[in-house]
Amino acid sequence: MVIFQKRVSGLSEASLNSFILRARRAAKLRGHVHVLVTSNAAMRALNLRFRGKNKPTDVLSFPSGPKFERARKGSRLAGELAISAEIAARNSVQLGHPLASEVKVLVLHGILHLAGFDHERDNGQMARKEAALRRMLRLPETLTERAQASRTRPSSARRSRRGL
Repeated sequence: MVIFQKRVSGLSEASLNSFILRARRAAKLRGHVHVLVTSNAAMRALNLRFRGKNKPTDVLSFPSGPKFERARKGSRLAGELAISAEIAARNSVQLGHPLASEVKVLVLHGILHLAGFDHERDNGQMARKEAALRRMLRLPETLTERAQASRTRPSSARRSRRGL
């Protein structure tokens, strides 16, 4: 289920649901994922309530607990995601790709959290998995990936690409 409290240019409920299904399968996450695309104000309120942080954030993940695993008869709920359309819009401009693509990047990130990954504690395991899945799902690189690539490229290769 997808709820757009904030509309996203180039992204319909059907296309986001289709992407969620592909991302879930790629991440090997069982169960349905509900996604709320909302405002910074709503994200701030959710972040304060559930994480104690009084600021908006790009994506929040809420894994389902054992008591909520069955969303409806015969259907398991893996969890819910909340995404800030405003932060996604700002990121898409900064990174130079469509807003719809940025929302999908955030959905993938959230799905990996629902699958049990934790980038704050896993020594880069989630980042590596996310980068591989992003390529598989044909999503653009993030700013972090671009920065890492330029740092790991030999200096002569950097110079030749800049025309020096």
